[in-house]
Amino acid sequence: MDMTGETATDKMETEIKVRLTDRAGFTMKLPALGFHLLTAETMERNVLFDKPDGELRQHGELLRIRQYGDRWILTYKAPVESSANSAHKVRAETETEIEDGRPLAAIFERLGFSPIFVYEKLRTEWADNEGHVVVDVTPIGDFAELEGSSEWIDRIAVKLGISPANYMKASYGQLFQDWKLATGHAAANMTFAEIGHETASPAAR
Repeated sequence: MDMTGETATDKMETEIKVRLTDRAGFTMKLPALGFHLLTAETMERNVLFDKPDGELRQHGELLRIRQYGDRWILTYKAPVESSANSAHKVRAETETEIEDGRPLAAIFERLGFSPIFVYEKLRTEWADNEGHVVVDVTPIGDFAELEGSSEWIDRIAVKLGISPANYMKASYGQLFQDWKLATGHAAANMTFAEIGHETASPAAR
């Protein structure tokens, strides 16, 4: 996701995730492929909101307040549009930068929404003239996201040595739930405070 814009955006988001086993080696490939650094590694904290009955989740929607360094971004994502046979995740996304997410969170709660999940990552952003690559250090391992057109994703994936078999469409919420099932960890949120860097299983890192 491109976090550099200052105006509201309403777009179709096409992306994949991949799990990284060699984050440094992956990152070293990017400049040679024409990518430039947009943001150095930055702490990112995301809070998802929903109604008590899980109305948004049941409909495949997402409402999120993100703190990215000293910036705040409000995001709404519509249900995923890609089919089960599609290699890429496609969904409509509307987001805007806001002055401070804390008063907005209080407004959401007064309207009947509650924070249901918090997830954190250390994110580094790269871009060429067509798409974006982000590299995420999370409490459950390292990941990259490729966002752009389907054609661009597949072309860059080949150059980065990523097989379509390793494409992932799961959200971080789903990856966290999968990790909990695999490890038996009791954390309620995917935060460094609850999990730390060292508790992720070798398979997840």
